[in-house]
Amino acid sequence: MSSRRLALFGVVAISLAIASSSKADIQFAGVNLSGAEWGTALPGTFGSTYTYPTSAEVDYYRSKGMNIIRLPFRWERLQHTNYLALDATELGRMSNFVAYATSKGMSVLLDPHNYERYYPPNASNSSSQGLVGSSVPDSVFTNFWLQLATVYQNNPQVFFGLDNEPNTMPEAQLVTSENAAIAAIRSTGATNTIFVPGNRWTGAWTWLNSDSEGQANSQAMLGIVDPGSNMLFEVHQYLDSDGSGTKTTIVSATIGMERLTNFTAWLRINNLKGFLGEYGVPGTAIGGSNPGGPALTNMLSYIQTNSDVWVGWTYWAGGPWWGSNPLFPIEPANINSPVDQPTMSIIKEFFPLPIPTLQFVSGNQVQFTAPQGFVYQPQTSPDLSPGSWSSYGSSFNGTGPTNVVIPMTDPSGFYRVLVSHAP
Repeated sequence: MSSRRLALFGVVAISLAIASSSKADIQFAGVNLSGAEWGTALPGTFGSTYTYPTSAEVDYYRSKGMNIIRLPFRWERLQHTNYLALDATELGRMSNFVAYATSKGMSVLLDPHNYERYYPPNASNSSSQGLVGSSVPDSVFTNFWLQLATVYQNNPQVFFGLDNEPNTMPEAQLVTSENAAIAAIRSTGATNTIFVPGNRWTGAWTWLNSDSEGQANSQAMLGIVDPGSNMLFEVHQYLDSDGSGTKTTIVSATIGMERLTNFTAWLRINNLKGFLGEYGVPGTAIGGSNPGGPALTNMLSYIQTNSDVWVGWTYWAGGPWWGSNPLFPIEPANINSPVDQPTMSIIKEFFPLPIPTLQFVSGNQVQFTAPQGFVYQPQTSPDLSPGSWSSYGSSFNGTGPTNVVIPMTDPSGFYRVLVSHAP
């Protein structure tokens, strides 16, 4: 399958450096790394009721070619009560993870996994009691984001997801709360990309639907304002009968693609960008004559085809505590000696291929960055004539965010690097 997307290359001759692609690509493909949102005890006990993903997780998913991690966590663990300073120990855990992941060339999407609720100590842990914009004032939400944005405002590889899956609340109330949080983030000087969720669990397939809570997301979300003009809309989409992602079966091999079409059209009409923050197919639906594999292929092919409005996606979910029988298996059974799950073999064909930009480092050498998860084959041509390209040297696997230096056999010739997905 990977041969269909080989034509991504850099060409260099004398002082010329060009990068080109035969087909547009999404920018980001990655995974949710679960753990910091686990447990109902708040704030809970690290290592007992919740955990953070490890460097081994980062290394594995980076080695496959993924370039983004969505990091779910509980707001209450980072900020124990209203307006309090962020907990230094918990922030340290988060920052250590972020520093390691970004050092490996990954972007990190911070995801307060709170459903637009907040439960400080002694609060009733009910959906209505903790609702942002009513029992929890917007000023509490904006204070949280003001502090968190201040921490990461100088790292453009960190993205801000306002909250996970708002639901069962007035649409106008959500828009007001999100606009307040966006304004607070921008007041710090942060230019980081902001990911904005809709109401109704931010489902793509219900984006055009209204209910007793108010307007459809397709209407209300047009009221979102970003003074920094760097935002996109995050949706989630599961493929079971009710879109909840709780069942072991899916509707059909085409249901994922079908459930994205209305949201895709809305993005294009309004000149907006979208991101699929959660999706998954049960492991029991993959393999043989089951529809799971084709469903993933059809869904991701659709996003690829519409990459003018789709920025990317993150699969649900990896992380260290899923155990031996998760519903959506993507994490290897042994992260320290990883063997790919069948899901990985399917979705990795849709990871965005890097475009090497070749640069001179001396009279007879060029260099380029070779991210992991891909195979690189240098080629040369004496004159760019049709059929004149030939490989020189062996193909090799990418090594990470550092530069690779290759020799030029003829400094007056032309050079490029073909890129394909690793087997």
